[in-house]
Amino acid sequence: MMARAGVRWFGVLRVRRGGVGPVEGGRLETGRRESGRLEAADPVRTPPASAGALPGPAAAGSAGGRLQPPGAAGGGPVGLAVRLGALFGPSVFGVTAAGVALPQVAAELGAGGGAVAWVLTGHALALGIGTAVFGRLADTLGVRVVLLAGAVLLGAGALVAALAPALGVLVGGRLLLAAGSGAMAAGGATLLARAQVRQRSRLLGAYGVVMGVFAASATLAGGVVTAWLSWRLAVVLPVLSLVALPWCLPAAGGGPGGPGGSGRRVDGVGAVLLSGSAGALLVVVQSASLGLGPVVVGVVVAALVASASALAWWVGRRPYGFVPHAVVGRRVLWPVVAAGVGVFGGLFATMFAAPQVLARLHGWSVLGIGAALLPGAVVGAVAARWAGRLGAAGARRVLGVVALAGAGALVAAGAGAGGAWMVVGAASLALAGFALAQIVVTGEVAAHLPAEVRGTGMGLVNLTLFVGGAVGSGLVGALAPVLGLPLVLAVVAVFPLLAALVSVL
Repeated sequence: MMARAGVRWFGVLRVRRGGVGPVEGGRLETGRRESGRLEAADPVRTPPASAGALPGPAAAGSAGGRLQPPGAAGGGPVGLAVRLGALFGPSVFGVTAAGVALPQVAAELGAGGGAVAWVLTGHALALGIGTAVFGRLADTLGVRVVLLAGAVLLGAGALVAALAPALGVLVGGRLLLAAGSGAMAAGGATLLARAQVRQRSRLLGAYGVVMGVFAASATLAGGVVTAWLSWRLAVVLPVLSLVALPWCLPAAGGGPGGPGGSGRRVDGVGAVLLSGSAGALLVVVQSASLGLGPVVVGVVVAALVASASALAWWVGRRPYGFVPHAVVGRRVLWPVVAAGVGVFGGLFATMFAAPQVLARLHGWSVLGIGAALLPGAVVGAVAARWAGRLGAAGARRVLGVVALAGAGALVAAGAGAGGAWMVVGAASLALAGFALAQIVVTGEVAAHLPAEVRGTGMGLVNLTLFVGGAVGSGLVGALAPVLGLPLVLAVVAVFPLLAALVSVL
């Protein structure tokens, strides 16, 4: 081993300050600089060239060992963050904003509460699976291909959903729409994770601000569009991602074998097994809201066990497959993902329960609720911008403090303290936690995964986070008829409490 001029050699790998050097086969290691020292991350085994080895960082637009999205320099890191945030941000409208329109959807299409819930459940399912599938495709086919495919799905899904004559057609259109949103989310997250190390803090801070604004304004946007225009427009708001697409494509690089794409064959069996497992799990956790009977739930649970077992067996035999060992074997990411699950579970649960509490118990209108939640965007924006400058450890601590405060606010709101404004405060803190989680999760994935699998890593992480969110909203749906909505707010405080504990440990 030799160290000279800030460069260390680990066998066949050269690690530079702030990045990863060329990969010449065998073993890939990543390096990071902390407190003036360059430290090597855990080794990641890559397949030999004869097995379709992943290309080196040069394929991702590297310069001197520092990875960046092609064309990212245009407009600087803040400009890129705004564009990518505008690309991913409308996806949050698919659940929160559309939820405001559900009463009118049920009335016009003649659907019951359990059936109309599929408008949200189907969207969450396709969005989570879409981020995982397209995240892997971003690594193999390139981000540009993924974004263009997502644009087609978004446009087709929006058209079908907006013109749907029946609930089944609406749900089908929303599935296409959510899959397109998943592609946008995966493409944007991949570009974020490939950013230059020296630009990453500013990039993630600005990105967190944009995502916080979208999350906080979702309820108001849904209410305004539903009340003043039509519910048909409210359920297709994620299509707004297409507005940002032309400004993001220059950063997306080329296609297979070019910048951002390895051209390797996709593991279709792994993709199907993962999608089936995630879908079955989501249906199980949402079974109460969907009104499913015990027999149906039993069948879905059996399908979940079978698909998850087959997935575990398949992943064990395919280290470079759809769920690569280089991603799931990174134990350093597990606590970060657990914190993200806590944040998303708390956010989905709070945004499902809080508007109902404010409307039913305090007589607030939908527009009033949406306007009251806007300060959450300010809190999230300030916290995200500040945390983005503190580095990984500092951002985790800020997330822990905000999550702990959110848990306390939920318990207080559940106990009736503070009235309606305590509920608003709890929701605002959940929104701030969401913005911070974007920074923490993306930053940690970028720091600990090789560029060649960062799209896959972000996709799998986002799928896990969305499933955590579904568990949160499903818990509210299951417990609300038994405990009542106010007390449920106190129960779901366990999610941000989990995030707080994991973030500070």
